[in-house]
Parts: sequence; structure tokens; C-alpha cells
Amino acid sequence: MSRSRGLFTYENGLLVLLGMSFGVAFFDRNAATILVPYIDKDLHLTNTQIGFIGSGLAITWALGAYFIALWSDARGVRKPFLLAFLLIFSACSFISGLATTFPVLLISRMIMGAVEGPFLPICLAIMALESSEHRRGINAGIMQNFFAALLGQSVAPLVLVPLAEHFGWRSAFYIAGIPGLLCAVAVLLWVREPTRAAQEAHHAASDGAEPVRMRLFDMLKARNIWLCCVISIFMVAWLIMGWTFLPKFFVALRGLPGATMGYLMTTLGISSALSGFGAPAISDRIGRKPIMITFCLSGVIAPLAVLYFQGPLVILGALLFVGWLASGAFPLFMGVIPGETIPRRYAATAMGLVVCVGEVVGGFGITSLAGKLADLSSLTTPVFLMVACALTGGLLCFFLIETAPVKVRAVAPQAVAARAA
Repeated sequence: MSRSRGLFTYENGLLVLLGMSFGVAFFDRNAATILVPYIDKDLHLTNTQIGFIGSGLAITWALGAYFIALWSDARGVRKPFLLAFLLIFSACSFISGLATTFPVLLISRMIMGAVEGPFLPICLAIMALESSEHRRGINAGIMQNFFAALLGQSVAPLVLVPLAEHFGWRSAFYIAGIPGLLCAVAVLLWVREPTRAAQEAHHAASDGAEPVRMRLFDMLKARNIWLCCVISIFMVAWLIMGWTFLPKFFVALRGLPGATMGYLMTTLGISSALSGFGAPAISDRIGRKPIMITFCLSGVIAPLAVLYFQGPLVILGALLFVGWLASGAFPLFMGVIPGETIPRRYAATAMGLVVCVGEVVGGFGITSLAGKLADLSSLTTPVFLMVACALTGGLLCFFLIETAPVKVRAVAPQAVAARAA
């Protein structure tokens, strides 16, 4: 990857390689929940244990996203962390396939989460340094959403379900670990380590010569930051409950074949891939707040369709597609809005904070509770909780302060005129 002009630039090659690597990480994250109907036959899991498969990984993902990313910032190095993460989460995929008990499976998933959580912040830190100024936003959106949705949500069900059907769920885990090893080789050969001088120059250019110092509680004083944290709690819970419980719901309660379940879950991935960069792009034109409200509230459609729609599967798939467009709000409340609210020097830390709070309270806490309640009642309970989470997240969006440059610039002259009057 050289700095040649045109399509084959280092920037473009880096975007594809790091985006593919994060997509592979998300592929591995979702593998266990997609394979739950098959694992359940061997390990005889309770709904509480199924909830822990998703929530246990979520809490270590959250802690890793914040603390290991901070460690990387303090060390001033990126590439060694990426290589270690790729090797470790690939090994965890193999260990998941070897698991003969639930504790072994859970521990392997939690270790995987600890190294996958900081993977995205470190990739974004590298990409920000190597991106052209006019492409920083779209590069971040493509890396964070497109590849993750394409590989982790669209391709994963199409690949893993047939593998589990024909070769068993253990073989599916073994094969899922191979792409991470290939990505590690590619990162070793082609990704160069950003220099500390380049990182300091980037921050100085972004925040000015005298950046304002911000600590954790300083960030939380900003309305948008703490609101994004609370919105993250409910929307992350909505997302993880969907990926954790819907596969078993389709097979166990709706009586659908595994292949059909795989196609329906793939529909969610396609929706997420399109909305992941479509929603931020639209928000550039009409504002962050209306897109956040509309997309988060659309999240009630998917679980309601799962609960009540009994018509053709094609229409069910279409309803799931529309409802899962809510995932397009994630790059806004996890990255764009925090980055436009506080100095850019602290944007990565703010993103880690929003992710950490959402994954710990929503991904771990609410999803674990949903599994326990499902054992006490039925699998419909987590789906009803998805409706409540999307509704709450959407209503909270009404209190956000608009940060889109096109809207802020339009309001600024009016504010100056009002003060002059």
C-alpha cells in the first residue's frame, strides 16, 4: 500500500483492511448467538445462560473498549495491539468450538469481548491519522458500520447456519476463527505504525494550540454526552437482545427451519449495513436530532412484527428490514454527536465512554435480566423488552442538542442578531 494517486492509495487500502478486520471481529462476536439453536442441543442451555452468552461478552467488550484503548493511547502505539487482538479472538473462536460445558464457552466469549472491544477505537485512531481531511467522517462510518454489518450480521448467518447444519456447530466455530488469522498476517505486512509526532500534530490541528482539558466528569456535564450514554443503554440492549434471543425464538417458538432463521437474521444485517452509513449521511443534510428520533423509534417495528405478524415470511422479512434501520442511529450517538459536542482530542475517549456505559448496563445488565425473565416466563419477554428499549431510546432523543454543522451554522447568525437586538 503506497501513497499512489487514484483508487489504490494507502488510505483506501487501510480502510478496506481495517474495516474487514473489524467486520471479522463482529462476525466472531455474533457467531455464538447465531449458533445457539445448535449449541443448545448439546449443552442444554437455559435462557439465562443464553442471555449470558451475549451479555458476558458485552461487559468485557465495554471494559476493553475503554481501558485497553486508554492503555494504547498512553503507550502511543497501535499496530502491536491490533495484532494481539486478532490472534487472541481467533484463538477464542477455536476454544468456543472445543467447549463441552457452558462455563468454558462463556469464558472464551468473555475473553474474546475484552480484545474485540478496543479494536474499533484503535482502528479509528489509525484511520483518522491516515485519512484525507474531507474523508474522515465517511471513512469512520464505513469502517464502523458497513463492514461490521456486512460480515458480522449479513454474511455470518448465511455461512454459519449451513456449516452447523452439515458439519456441526463446533466446525462452524473453527472455520470462523480462520479469517482473523489471515487479517493478522495482512496487518503485519501492510499496516504501518503511526508516529507519535503525527498523532500529536493531528490533535493540535483538530483542537487548536491550547486544547481544553476535559476529565470524565467534565464530559458528563455536557447534556449530549450523558444523554448519548443513556440512549446507548437502551439501544445497545435492543440490539443485543435481538441478536441473542431472536434466533432461538424463530426456531423454538415460530417453528422455522434453521435455514429460514438464517435468512431472516441476514435481513437484519443488510438493513444495518445500509442504514449504518445512510442515516449519518442524511443527518449531514437535515440534522442529527430528527434522524436519531426517527430511526430509534423505528426499532419498535421489528420486535412487534416478530410477536404479532403471522403472514408470509417475505413480508415479515420486509418488516424486520424496516425495523432494523434503527441500527443506523448507532454511529450518531456513539461517535458523531459526542465528537461534535466536545473537543476532538477527547472524541475517542467520549466514544469509549458511551460504548462502555451502553454495553455494561444495556448489553450486560438488561440482556442478562431478559434471559432470567425468559426462564421465569417465556421467550416472548425479551422481545417485549426490545419494544420498550427502542421506544425509550427514541423518546430520549427529543432532548438532544443539535450538533450538525449545517444546522449550527444556520442558527448562529440568528443568535447573533438576537443578541444585537
